[in-house]
Amino acid sequence: MRAINFSANFYIIFGGKLFSHEKGRSKISHLTGGGVDCLKLAGTFGTPLYVFDTGIIKSRCGELRETFLNRWDNTRVRYAGKAFLIRAMAKLIADEGIGLDVVSEGELYTALSAGFPPERIEMNGNAKSLREIDYAVRSGVGRIIVDHPDEIGIIESCAKEAGRVQKIMIRVAPGVDAHTHKYIATGSTDSKFGVPADSREGSMLTEAIRFARTCEHVSMRGLHFHVGSQLFDTDDYTKSIEKIIELMKSLKDSLNFTTHELNMGGGFGAVINPAIPAMKSEFYTEPMMKALHEGCAKYGIEIPRVILEPGRWFVSEAGITLYTVENVRELPGITYIAVNGGMSDNPRYALYQAEYNAVKADDIDGEIWHPESGGKVSIVGKCCESGDILIDDAEIQRVKAGDIIALYNTGAYTFSMSSNYNCLMRPAVVFVENGEARVVAERQTLEDIIRGQVI
Repeated sequence: MRAINFSANFYIIFGGKLFSHEKGRSKISHLTGGGVDCLKLAGTFGTPLYVFDTGIIKSRCGELRETFLNRWDNTRVRYAGKAFLIRAMAKLIADEGIGLDVVSEGELYTALSAGFPPERIEMNGNAKSLREIDYAVRSGVGRIIVDHPDEIGIIESCAKEAGRVQKIMIRVAPGVDAHTHKYIATGSTDSKFGVPADSREGSMLTEAIRFARTCEHVSMRGLHFHVGSQLFDTDDYTKSIEKIIELMKSLKDSLNFTTHELNMGGGFGAVINPAIPAMKSEFYTEPMMKALHEGCAKYGIEIPRVILEPGRWFVSEAGITLYTVENVRELPGITYIAVNGGMSDNPRYALYQAEYNAVKADDIDGEIWHPESGGKVSIVGKCCESGDILIDDAEIQRVKAGDIIALYNTGAYTFSMSSNYNCLMRPAVVFVENGEARVVAERQTLEDIIRGQVI
């Protein structure tokens, strides 16, 4: 990995308030993160470029330690790796003492290759293969989150062959329709995820618990639920917790099953505007934990160990993506700013109209551009798709070909979702902190594009 030290002109937190700094008579208005000038990052490492301020990620870990782990007994945190997982990220999370939620063989392999402790890993996913389950069991993961009852028999067989007892939890759908985009809502009864939260005799859930308790190599620990992502109020959480507590009570009465552990998922909202303060973890954790404690007291049941698994909240506001402007096309009613990346490195607008904010990297305090041709300004990518849009209606300073622009809050679900569409190469990833930048994922080469192909 390459490393380079830069002396910062001024300091900015990607997810926080914008600051400018006067130096002598000239105003310094370059975008900077982790003490590193983003123009120098672009010049050194090229664009498109994913940039992560690791200080922000570490501060989020520290915040959850203070407001959740240290405040409430018998609690755990697992980072949802699907948001962004490379070996360096796995190492960072491991060093911070946080656990990890993975959803595939590849994510598990990535984590283990970075030395992540397997006992702090949970294996999730709605369509696990036999190979993935066997790999998880043999690797010694702490928990497997069962998403379909058929998985239990497979886990029992794999654990028996491996000579160990595998702890499991069953994911349930609490029947709450989260206030978010339908593509990132996961808690409704018709969701593709989990087992309906139905404790009636003969239900899928009660039969699954009964079977799990007959297995010698399976230890049934509790329940898991996740209502959705990008949630900015707590109503969906508290409603779900109330339903789950009623379910826990019913399972206790009908099956004498004690829910020793309860994973409440993640979904904490990440702001898209860097001028707006980030959502604090206690905004979510306080009402969630109070609802749990009050509900358990009401029904006279044991308070389970609680696990949270945020993903986006850890990394979204810690990341930006740097692009080079290739051309500017002013048309009547619309102006297109075309950059050297697009949906191949960030497909989120094309998938569910994700919103972003952008800035000219060397003029963050400049006036917003209003083209004489009128209409909106759209930042678009280079892929051969009309839907290759990064920001449909952007507010940004005047730019020209060759300028560097930055999209804020792109730390989540960009690198993870990137592709080689149009045979474009995946960008590099750079971690910045305390004036130092280092490459933690190298930019793909043309050889990488054809690797594994045969004629």
